[in-house]
Formats: sequence, C-alpha cells, structure tokens
Amino acid sequence: MWLCALQLVSGRHWPDNRAQITELLAELPAERPLLALLPENFALFGERQGYLDGAESLGEGPIQAQLSEWAREHNIWLVAGAMPTRIEGEARIHTSSLVFDPQGACRGVYHKLHLFDVDVADSQGRYRESESFSPGETPVTVPSPLGTLGLSICYDLRFPELYRTLVAAGARILLVPAAFTRFTGAAHWETLLRARAIENQCWVVAANQGGDHETGRETFGHSMIVDPWGTVVACKGEGPGVVSARFDPEQATLLGERMPVLRHARLMNMNAEHGDGEQIEST
Repeated sequence: MWLCALQLVSGRHWPDNRAQITELLAELPAERPLLALLPENFALFGERQGYLDGAESLGEGPIQAQLSEWAREHNIWLVAGAMPTRIEGEARIHTSSLVFDPQGACRGVYHKLHLFDVDVADSQGRYRESESFSPGETPVTVPSPLGTLGLSICYDLRFPELYRTLVAAGARILLVPAAFTRFTGAAHWETLLRARAIENQCWVVAANQGGDHETGRETFGHSMIVDPWGTVVACKGEGPGVVSARFDPEQATLLGERMPVLRHARLMNMNAEHGDGEQIEST
C-alpha cells in the first residue's frame, strides 16, 4: 500500500496545471492500492475572480471529469485537494476536497470549514478567503481499502478538534491538502502536521503548493507523509514533485494497543457517551 502527495506550483490556468499533474501522476509507484493527494488550489491558483469564474457545480465540469479519468487511468484513489465549487443560489463558493475511487466515482466531498482570514508578514500581507468563499458545515470521513480517510484543507490544520472528531468517527489516514504560505509554513507546517499525527496516532498525508506563483504568492512546499509515531517518513522541499511512502495500516493499531491515547482521552469519550459529539458525514 502506498500513500502519495503531489506537490505543485500551480498558476491561474487549468490547462497548464493539468499538464503539470499529468507528468507527476506518471511518476507514481506501480504497486496498488495507492492513494494520491493533490494540494489546495491544484486546478486554479489566482485572484478572487478567477476562482469564481472557474468554480464547477458538483458532478459537472471539465476539472471533475479529468479527475475521474485520472483515477480510472492510474487505478488509484485520487483526492482532489481543494477546488472551487458552486453553491446554488449564492454568490460565494465553496473550496472543496473530492475523493475519487479507482473506478472514477466520486466517493465523498468535503467543504473547507475554516477560512483563512488573517494578516501575514509576507509579500501579500492580507488574506480574506471569506470574501469569495463560504465555509462548510460538516466534517467528512470516507472509507477506502487503505483505511478510513479524514478530510481537511489547509487552515483546518490549526484546529485540532476537527481531527479528533474525524478520528472519533473512524479516520485512520488524515489528509491535508494546502497552500501554506512560505512565511507561516516555515514557522508551523511540520510542527502542526507531526502534532496531528502524534495526538491522533494516525498517518498524515500533506500535499502543499511549493514555490513562487505567477500571482506573486509564495508557498512553502515541504509536502510530507508522517507516520503515527510522528516521524516524517518522506518529504520534498520546494518545486513540483511526488512524495511517496509505503505504509502498513497495522502500525497505528499496534501503537494504539501499546499506548492507548484515544481510549484515555476522557473528554472525547465522555462527549461520546453523552451524545455531545459533532455531527459528521461519512460517505
């Protein structure tokens, strides 16, 4: 079994980004089953109007058609890190993660819960996702032969309660597609990813954008795969590339038996007993 993260330096135009992804998919390991994760903004990385114009309705559009074709062609579980999707009757859109199985069927959709409305000491300075995007409402897990997948997107990484909710719902592989900035990534990216793996005793697959974009944005890269002990087993600095790691899902099970952190999590277990847990969608 393989976990793979594709690191891109995406631009404004889908055909250029599609060509970059096509080249990287050809580099995947031959063994199956395999999961490949694309980063946030893999299809379109631009300004506000570009996202609004390029958004697709769920189940329709050339980007989703290509994702389905890639999943079938390569016989993989393909997770489309995050792309803009339309909300019927609304001016704003979602940023959404879509999971395709090896037959090309979409098996789950997650809309980003936490929007990046912050000021950062970099060349852009001000980020306001809420001007274009509407937040999702529900955490999402998706069953797969590699293990149940827990979906998240970029800024979600800073909210550990989301990941504990996903794990309580059965997630064993946590997915983090991102466009972390170079400034915030250098400070926090690896630390946060390793923390999410350690505290939840899960595999973490993180696919980041990684370089200088035509819009002037600067992203950190360092896409990585982290095992349940918190060890970074594969990582790439900047620039396009594939990060791959063979994994054994039993590693997390054995760790949980020897150090049963999740069974010892009293607040999580008390909430479950009293029915106070968050609603979660499992597809």
